[in-house]
Amino acid sequence: MTRILADLPDDDIRWLDQQAEQQKKSRAAVLREAVSAYRTEGSADWIARGAGYWRDRADILDGVEYQRAIREDRTPLD
Repeated sequence: MTRILADLPDDDIRWLDQQAEQQKKSRAAVLREAVSAYRTEGSADWIARGAGYWRDRADILDGVEYQRAIREDRTPLD
């Protein structure tokens, strides 16, 4: 792992310290996670990675079936 030196505004440092305290992590750990999240955020391949996750779930209905099921109690408009 390589160390870096970066200058950040005081407001960002205060925010970073608050995040680290809330998450019970070091400032460096929060920064590493932020950089990792930033790298994957810009990539659209998360859609491809997530496609089909619920394919084999029997408890999830088709979208149209779901809409019909939640609207069963409604009377049609004339």
